[in-house]
Amino acid sequence: MVIFSVYVVNKAGGLIYQYDNYVPRTDVEKTFSHPLDLVLKHHDEKVVVSFGQRDGIKVGHALLSINGVDVLGKNTADGKDILEYLKDPANYPVSIRFGRARLSSNEKLMLASMFHSLFAIGSQLSPEVGSSGIEMLETDVFKLHCFQTLTGIKFIVLADPRQSGIDALLKKIYEIYSDFALKNPFYSLEMPIRCELFDQNLKSALEVAEKAGNFGAGS
Repeated sequence: MVIFSVYVVNKAGGLIYQYDNYVPRTDVEKTFSHPLDLVLKHHDEKVVVSFGQRDGIKVGHALLSINGVDVLGKNTADGKDILEYLKDPANYPVSIRFGRARLSSNEKLMLASMFHSLFAIGSQLSPEVGSSGIEMLETDVFKLHCFQTLTGIKFIVLADPRQSGIDALLKKIYEIYSDFALKNPFYSLEMPIRCELFDQNLKSALEVAEKAGNFGAGS
């Protein structure tokens, strides 16, 4: 089984920690001749495929590299606009790598804040008083699990739908947070977690969870 990522969100909705444990490889690289038989466009500071799915390249995939060199948003490594570069027949044949665009730090901050708001909405929509809020969201390829502490800190884990033992893992992460962040004299509450021991113990806990499916006694 696979655990994809871990998020820690403070009580104000700010992202204070994020770790990508496993990122599925969706990259596809192909060599193209002129004219390019895909339609590309600018979207959110990236160049993405808007029409012309083929050979594993899908609408919404972002252009990641040209001739083995990573692109910088909408521009090539040497600062040229990618769409203008690909219009020039002199630049062909060209090798282009496409894939799912990686979330930027700002996008992760925004998504954490949005989930914080959804969590609050879930609590308010509850027909019963004292609802815990959203504890799990499920899609066909992953489940989002959330555990909120009494102080309002949210621990969020994205995992394979078949992964077991997530409730125990969330509590283990809370324990690691208490031991290696809260007890760190240099850590300030509600601020980003930058602690090597926290990182090491979190990674160890994720490895145990993936191998065993859950935490046994004494873990």
